Amino acid sequence: MTDYILAIDQGTTSTKVSLIDPFLSVIASASHELPQIYPRPGWVEHDPAIILKTTYDSIKAVLQKAGLDPHRIAVIGITNQRETTILWDRRTGKPVYNAIVWQCKRTNHIVEKLKERGYEKMFKSKTGLVLDPYFSATKIMWLINTIPGLRTMAQRGEVAFGTVDSWLLWHLTAGAIHATDVSNASRTLLFNIKEMKWDDGLLRITGIPKYIMPEVRPTAGTFGYTKDLGFLPDNIPIGGVVGDQQSALFGQACFEAGTVKATYGTGSFVLFNTSDRPILSKHGLLTTVAWQVKNRVTYALEGSALISGAAVQWARDGLGIINRSEDIEVLASSVQDSGGVVFVPSLSGLGAPFWRPDARGMITGITRGTTKAHIARAILEGIALQEYTLLEAMKEDTGQRISALKVDGGASKDNLLMQFQSDILGIPVVRPQNIETTSLGAAMFAGLHAGIWKDLRELRKRWKEDRKFSPVMPVAQRRGFLSRWNTTVKRLLVA
Repeated sequence: MTDYILAIDQGTTSTKVSLIDPFLSVIASASHELPQIYPRPGWVEHDPAIILKTTYDSIKAVLQKAGLDPHRIAVIGITNQRETTILWDRRTGKPVYNAIVWQCKRTNHIVEKLKERGYEKMFKSKTGLVLDPYFSATKIMWLINTIPGLRTMAQRGEVAFGTVDSWLLWHLTAGAIHATDVSNASRTLLFNIKEMKWDDGLLRITGIPKYIMPEVRPTAGTFGYTKDLGFLPDNIPIGGVVGDQQSALFGQACFEAGTVKATYGTGSFVLFNTSDRPILSKHGLLTTVAWQVKNRVTYALEGSALISGAAVQWARDGLGIINRSEDIEVLASSVQDSGGVVFVPSLSGLGAPFWRPDARGMITGITRGTTKAHIARAILEGIALQEYTLLEAMKEDTGQRISALKVDGGASKDNLLMQFQSDILGIPVVRPQNIETTSLGAAMFAGLHAGIWKDLRELRKRWKEDRKFSPVMPVAQRRGFLSRWNTTVKRLLVA
């Protein structure tokens, strides 16, 4: 009997694998940390071989933990950190360089040259994205223009490009499949989200040979079959591939237009389902492909805050004011408020809606009476206030009122943060029982394709709420927070 889904969630700081049953219950999970590589200030890399190793080790560990015969796995779903760029030799399957991570700023100069040449509006209209080092295209350009002989290899079709999903697919299928799904393709700055294909004009502008690009497929579908892995039987179908934030939107059962989720991970990402209508933002948001199931394409507006949970890690590792990330709630709760301290967590630049990769973090309002508890509380408030800015932009772009925000990711466990998030937004914040919704979304896509669930209605019934946070903050106090936040951000932008 094959009745389990293996969900691979390859993230920025770790790789997690879960076994999920038809009731969306997690039977077992295992994870391994992914080391970060910082060759220079602003540069971030991963070792592609370690990405594979953490994936394989996590699969082995979860099977051992569950005591499960791997033949009972019906299908595999993959979700992944997006935009992170890998080029590899098709003959050997070996990477030509480390993976360049989505957070990396090394291509600022390439972005500026493209802007100077007047291409910004063209990229925006075709891809729904802004010209920024965040996305894959300028990372590919840097690689093929920097590594000796690589451009020639690429032009000969000897090199393959992929985001992390493509890298995993290639190796899980013994090199048989070079593919990606529409959600990941839409994060490269090279995919036309209206025509749903690689854009020849953008490839010409960037000088990226089309030969290196993966085949683009629907999110739910057969991507290939396992082969020659040893720890998994051959011929297990890979039935779903999806970028992590789109996966979380689906995993939160945000199937209808107007539903919204926020994921609090390394960064924080808010997605607003716009159904089959791609809305080009006038307020600094991204238009992205959420998913494709059969012939139906669903789009989303996305706002990205580059630093969220990473701000708590900074409080732990950089400031040393807490020993563990989860300690920040206790410390922040020891004071009634932040004492007028405001923290803008732009430690890796500002993402949406400002798109200022040169921005730096800012703390204001410090006095002689400021303690580490006030700073801890300001860090949590800064995370939530970023979400406020993003949701305000979404309301402006769509003309729709947001009735509730679904939340997930590690920091959503922080009750103080979630209550403040509800207070500052003035709407309910809803946390699910399973906050690892990126894994859940990948499993849901794969299970839909495999026939484990017949439709979205059945999946919606499986989604379970843990807690709803409702706003209780007085209006005047809320206005004060927002006034201080907006003033501080304006100061940062002109600094």
